[in-house]
Amino acid sequence: MKLQKQFVQSVRLYFQEQGEAWLEKLPELIEYCEQKWSMKLKEPYSLSVNYVAPAVMEDSTEVVVKICIPGEEFLDELEALQLFGEKGSVQLIDSDHKNRIIILEKLSPGCTLAELTDDEEACWIAAKVIKNLSIKAPVQTRIPTIKTREESLRKIVKEYPNGIGHISLQTLQKALKIFTYLNETADKSFLLHGDFHHYNVLASGDMTWTAIDPKGLIGEIEYDLIQYMLNKLPNQRAYEVIEKRVEIFTEELNLNKERLLLWGYCHTVLATSWSVDDKDGSYSESFYQGIEIFKKLYEANFGGLYY
Repeated sequence: MKLQKQFVQSVRLYFQEQGEAWLEKLPELIEYCEQKWSMKLKEPYSLSVNYVAPAVMEDSTEVVVKICIPGEEFLDELEALQLFGEKGSVQLIDSDHKNRIIILEKLSPGCTLAELTDDEEACWIAAKVIKNLSIKAPVQTRIPTIKTREESLRKIVKEYPNGIGHISLQTLQKALKIFTYLNETADKSFLLHGDFHHYNVLASGDMTWTAIDPKGLIGEIEYDLIQYMLNKLPNQRAYEVIEKRVEIFTEELNLNKERLLLWGYCHTVLATSWSVDDKDGSYSESFYQGIEIFKKLYEANFGGLYY
């Protein structure tokens, strides 16, 4: 079984020995899916760290099979799908807890927001999808809060006393202070997508746009938009593109612009840190440039970033 090179590298980078064992078991899990649900899996989509492929059921119904990497994220995603229901999220058909498998409706034609050439049009669509997804956080849930992201950055600060990659310790500490401040002062909590970006918004039927792959997170809507703003950035004019995205999201969703920019800064530091490969020192240059962009945007609108 030949797997996509980038997929294998990502699984090994983020999940190490556990990921390697899961990769070896994948052929067995695919066969299990085909037997349990009487289906035939086709070639997978472009993969990140989960195995996702279209499949055809015995009655010719088209579905999508997602075989998830080991970890708690599977249960978070499953609950998020159940809670979102029909509110702007792809529909859940069935699941297998033991083997971490999710069966989903197939969205056709399935083109993503990344395929739109007009960035502003894509951003307005993304804002409407988020508006449709927005539901208040459940009273009881296993889904983690944004506090877990703060703790993730705190762990990085402790493990990398000299900074990580091209990010200095001073920048890490400043981002951590902002994370702490925002979490302590948040007054509204929503069920968030948790990994909202261009490639996780698909078109179906009459060009209705729908979110896929919710990770599940509890917190402020402003936080849920940052990953979108870090994706699909041009080689030039990235500052202007993020500035316009901030303007559209703030206007359409009636958001707190100051908190949006602060979340932008601290999450971008975290996202860039996650992208650093300890073995060769490589990192996401696109994410890295976002750190300075959010800093400058905040300073242009609210003064110095004194945290």
